[in-house]
Amino acid sequence: MKQNITEKIFSSHVGRPVKAGDMIECEIDMVIGNDITTPISIKAFKESGAKKLANPDGFSIVMDHYIPAKDIASANQAKISRDFAYEHDLKHFFDEKDMGIEHALLPEKGLIVPGDVIIGADSHTCTHGALGTFSTGMGSTDLAYAMITGKNWFKVPEAIKVIFTGKPNEHVYGKDLILEVIRLIGVDGALYKSLEFTGEAIKYLNMDDRFSLCNMAIEAGAKNGIIAVDEITKEFLKDKNLPREPKYFYSDEGASYSKVLEIDVSKLEPVIAYPYLPSNGKSISEAVKDDLEIDQVFIGSCTNGRLSDLRIAAKILKGKKVARKTRLIITPATQKIARAAEKEGLIEIFIEAGGVVSNPTCGACLGGYMGILGKNERCVSTTNRNFVGRMGDRSSEVYLANSAVAAASAIAGKITDPRDL
Repeated sequence: MKQNITEKIFSSHVGRPVKAGDMIECEIDMVIGNDITTPISIKAFKESGAKKLANPDGFSIVMDHYIPAKDIASANQAKISRDFAYEHDLKHFFDEKDMGIEHALLPEKGLIVPGDVIIGADSHTCTHGALGTFSTGMGSTDLAYAMITGKNWFKVPEAIKVIFTGKPNEHVYGKDLILEVIRLIGVDGALYKSLEFTGEAIKYLNMDDRFSLCNMAIEAGAKNGIIAVDEITKEFLKDKNLPREPKYFYSDEGASYSKVLEIDVSKLEPVIAYPYLPSNGKSISEAVKDDLEIDQVFIGSCTNGRLSDLRIAAKILKGKKVARKTRLIITPATQKIARAAEKEGLIEIFIEAGGVVSNPTCGACLGGYMGILGKNERCVSTTNRNFVGRMGDRSSEVYLANSAVAAASAIAGKITDPRDL
């Protein structure tokens, strides 16, 4: 039987060949919770009568959405996870002492292993497919089931093969590739399907770009996004103390796909998604014609808060100033990224330009805090969602873009093509 990469990962976990449409119960290698979703899982865990975790070393809690706590409610919410982590002497508990956004922190820590099956009570858990894993978001009670049993149920998804050809042009990154995919197929175009990213263009994408690409698979409705391991992946992993031996899976020639989508990235410009859907994409050349003034720029999140994003932004911002009526917020995705950015002088560039640098947090991305938008305000953001009210007031607007477009727009005070600076 010819199989794609996702089918092969599931087959290795259940001990028999599986195909799209099969219902399976599968061992989970890593379960991920955060400060918002884990308390619900903990409640369900306790109500079940369970006393211990099925696989404590395969369970991570990352405090990232409202950390440090923004109010009493978020402080009490965080306390539930802290108390549980200490009670169970949880090995992989990441709080303020070693903080970061879960989907950047766990790969950085070497806790994501190629060939794994991973679930998290956060929709952007699909990020980890960039390391050749099956990784998907589930509900908090699904998480509790895995905490108790070490397993979960899946319907093996059909796959859409996305073939990226050509070489990306200047300031075209993984973010632009996924925004173009979503523009072409829509926010439900890959509903409960695997988005398998392939083609010669992949070799031009660094790991940060690949994480960004897989991160937004969910914005097309996908169950998971995935990229097969190559030399770039192995280079990223070589200094990681992985908890188990990685397994590399590759799709068979002649494997079954429900659809094949081919995109020549050499013809792609930076893409910016207008409100109120990630599928509402325009090329930057089209967008600048609208001459839209911007109140805020946010560079951060599990999509584009990595070191390469900060380097790209700093290169554009160096020696320049943020527009008088525009605010610039920079949020490194992890403490390690923040320290590297400081060591390289990037933080000084941001502050000199008139930006503000925050601690690692999801924060502004979900309209949580540290960057909430007011009435009718516009924001160019490197995040993943731009629904009504996503970052603040329901009348505010979020324009999704890569870090180069974001930085250029901060300088000009309006949506701007970084190639014009």
